[in-house]
Amino acid sequence: MKKIALFLVAALVTTLSLSAQSTSQVKWSFSSKKVADNTYEIHMTATINGNWHMYAQDGGDGPVSTSFAFTKNPLLTMDGKVKEVGKMKKVYEESFSSEVRYYEKSVDFVQVVKVKGKAKTNVAGKVEFMVCNDKECLPPSDVDFKVAIGG
Repeated sequence: MKKIALFLVAALVTTLSLSAQSTSQVKWSFSSKKVADNTYEIHMTATINGNWHMYAQDGGDGPVSTSFAFTKNPLLTMDGKVKEVGKMKKVYEESFSSEVRYYEKSVDFVQVVKVKGKAKTNVAGKVEFMVCNDKECLPPSDVDFKVAIGG
């Protein structure tokens, strides 16, 4: 029984440390820019280390695509979908037996939001992403974010 418990603890620690590795390969920054009256761009920028790459929102069959989940806020409305600004690569990856789409070095994800009235509020949520290099893929990771806007 002790061996099983020890094995489960070791497996959990390994899983957590691998998940943490993804966040060490990608540094996220979050900011807002006022573009019109009560309208803001939320910039979610990923800086990707070394020879790693991060998959696009439509990364293809196989890898975990980057995705954003925004926390509901009655003071905000999302205007369109999250746009990607960066140099996307489209390549066939043997490991997934399909064409995939990804970014190297950096990519800026932009979501336009409208604030109802003159309220000061936050855009909050979570980004899920996965990174790979030419030898391995790390487990997907989640990063929470919060950006102040309005007022």
